[in-house]
Amino acid sequence: MANFVIIGAGECGARAAFALREKGFSGDITLIGTEPLAPYERPPLSKGGSSEPPEPKFIALLEHYREQSIDLRLDTTVTAIDPAIKTIRLADGEALSYDKLLLATGASARGFPGVDGVSQRIRVLRTHANAVALHAALYPGQHIAVIGGGFIGLELAATARTRGADVTVIEGQPRVLKRGVPEAIAEAITQRHRQEGADIRCGQVIEAIQEDAGKAMVRLSNGETISADLLLVGIGALPNVALAAGAGLAIDNGIAVNERLETSVADIYAAGDCCSFPLALYGGRRVRLESWRNAQEQANLAAANMQGEGAEISAVPWFWSDQYDLTLQIAGLADEAVTHVRRDLDDGAFILFHLGVDGRLLAASGIGRGNAIARDIRLAEMLIAARAHPDHTALSASSVKLKSLLAA
Repeated sequence: MANFVIIGAGECGARAAFALREKGFSGDITLIGTEPLAPYERPPLSKGGSSEPPEPKFIALLEHYREQSIDLRLDTTVTAIDPAIKTIRLADGEALSYDKLLLATGASARGFPGVDGVSQRIRVLRTHANAVALHAALYPGQHIAVIGGGFIGLELAATARTRGADVTVIEGQPRVLKRGVPEAIAEAITQRHRQEGADIRCGQVIEAIQEDAGKAMVRLSNGETISADLLLVGIGALPNVALAAGAGLAIDNGIAVNERLETSVADIYAAGDCCSFPLALYGGRRVRLESWRNAQEQANLAAANMQGEGAEISAVPWFWSDQYDLTLQIAGLADEAVTHVRRDLDDGAFILFHLGVDGRLLAASGIGRGNAIARDIRLAEMLIAARAHPDHTALSASSVKLKSLLAA
């Protein structure tokens, strides 16, 4: 009987384990995670302003793993992979053999240069334990400083303000959300934060971070020092590749896989935040995506290909963020676009369509309250997948339904 092992019990790893069963795999499945909690959703960790401590949103109950005969091993560390004999070794010395291995090791919060680890006053957010610790510090009278104006930093800034804490966001770039988000949408997000009383500071260079007298101190290059009760470092994430690199797998901004999620070593696959892959929709360029949907989609793809289906990556990249009452969604990759067409919707919502030099729709970015943009972004995603060359006038006119462009 075949034995499949999955290292990484996050969104991608857990979904892959269940997908294997859904696709008819009857062999042994071992799912290994380093955290003591059963696999849970990570997006809720940075969102919401409830006064109650965050509860993990589990992907499945423990009995579901037992019902599906998935051997879930929590609080367990894999120390090495030996592809020559198809074996992994655990920290307690146990060796497990595999026929197919999936690496879904995710990513870790990037630390600030020169600051070792985390402390009572300096923290990161990546796990439920991190979220619980942060939640305890978010209340009126506290001053929270956030380094990084990306999705995580801004979502936490919104959460902190919702709970009544004072917030200062420090961003080194000229604006927030510099990577992958159009300026018009970044400006709308910035103004919403400022309306809520958050202090957003862009173009700031940090010279030093230290703790002093029970405070986190951030010294800027202009001579100013920002004192905070808590400092959150939210400057991105690094893919967890140590195991793969130690086993001789190719690394390229993550574990390098092909369009079928196969690594450079036979019978080892990688999926989710930890891997980079070629995207045919964008000329085969290699990308690495840190997103909830990508983790789910690649979980299903990995499960299919571990059983020999040979399916290839075809999904359109998609991201979203909730901040206060605003929802931001992006479909596709806009960095190679040369033309940008705006469609205004009701209640201040709008969508930007990003087209390449040949007029092909490459991406769509939108912002609005609640679900104001959800339907149009979904239709834009379908147009992107179809490699459509829509008319600019039709894109900008809210009276023209995107569904009609898709039919055309």
